[in-house]
Amino acid sequence: MKRLILAIALLATLPAAAQDLLVRNATVHTAGAAGTLKNHDVLVQGGVVRAVGTGLAAPAGATVVDAKGRPLTPGLFGGLTGLGIEEVSGEPSTVDGGLALGAMVPAHEGSSWRPEFDVDMAFNPHSAAIGVNRVEGITFTVLAPSALPGGSFVAGQGSAVLLDGRYDAALPGTRSLFVNLGSDSSPLSGGSRAGQWMLLEQAITEARSGQSDGLLTRAGRAAVAKYLGGGRVVFHVDRAADIRQVLAFAKKQGFTPVIAGGAEAWRVAAELKAANAVVLVDALANLPGNFDGLGSSLETAARLHRAGVRVGFSQRGDATHNARKQRQLAGNAVAHGLPWEAALAGLTSVPAQAFGLSQRGRIEVGQQADLVLWSGDPLELSTYAEQVWFEGRPASMRSRQTELRDRYLAPAGALPRAYPGRP
Repeated sequence: MKRLILAIALLATLPAAAQDLLVRNATVHTAGAAGTLKNHDVLVQGGVVRAVGTGLAAPAGATVVDAKGRPLTPGLFGGLTGLGIEEVSGEPSTVDGGLALGAMVPAHEGSSWRPEFDVDMAFNPHSAAIGVNRVEGITFTVLAPSALPGGSFVAGQGSAVLLDGRYDAALPGTRSLFVNLGSDSSPLSGGSRAGQWMLLEQAITEARSGQSDGLLTRAGRAAVAKYLGGGRVVFHVDRAADIRQVLAFAKKQGFTPVIAGGAEAWRVAAELKAANAVVLVDALANLPGNFDGLGSSLETAARLHRAGVRVGFSQRGDATHNARKQRQLAGNAVAHGLPWEAALAGLTSVPAQAFGLSQRGRIEVGQQADLVLWSGDPLELSTYAEQVWFEGRPASMRSRQTELRDRYLAPAGALPRAYPGRP
């Protein structure tokens, strides 16, 4: 019986055939040009939004949900995380997000630089951490490799993944190269951020020429070459001076830059706007943790938005296991001057567009129907997701945390079923 229950639970997380769905009487936050539409219906057929309007008729056999005025949003972005490649951060055998060859590479065999490292290969769609965040409205994330001691500040590659339980979750056209810059990465570049630019220039030279000067393998040169001339590169960087260097370097080499962190990005907002760069900020960053972020401010997102910079959100620290706290970041940005609609876009349409997901991130005709129905304002901490849909399919709203809650929650007048002595 236990095996049967487990099998059913696993099947509940797997993608099923697309279903017809009509959500009626919702406050539809489109995260697009239409803004917020009150008392509107959303019709989904074949996994795609087919109509947004009032008084829409339900096709035969469609599931009909009466939202009763509650908010409906696109599925939320989890940020740059290790969801699916990191199970327990304190247990190394369950963490697959970083490569640190270090002493494993003899000097005569070359460098430990491996930009060809691709974390997509380690993705596990049934990670417990995914379920915990999925039931709180997180439908997609970008897998971000880590720069580790013994490795390179060019951490590797990762893609956007859909968190609906499918094995082939990496979404086409979303792969990015990740580069960590600044003081935290200085030990990986000889102790100087100037060394980072020297090594990056060498890597580009090797990738363009196809010849090794001892930094990249053949596969590494091929990997870097794919990003020249328009490829997306995510730069983890905070200091304003370093961000300016990134923008100049990206323009010179033909990269499409995404800035992650950007604690001092507001100081160079005009340059970011001119470069059409997206900035993924941690809107809770206020007090600087190092000299790179002396200009940290709770108003960073608002200042960037006012300057015309596209702003999204991504956390630092325990971003993988707490991806669901993205809503807290966005709500905090609103409290410090960012318009509400821009904050929602920073959780949906902005990151979707930044990572090549043109058919996701908005509630518009033709978009994939990744939707979340909320109990109230989705940027309020007390609000919860009542139902999540992937391409019109309802997701299981159970997770490891809800199972533990139910296990130890005592019904009136009785011990919880987990306690000895209960019949």
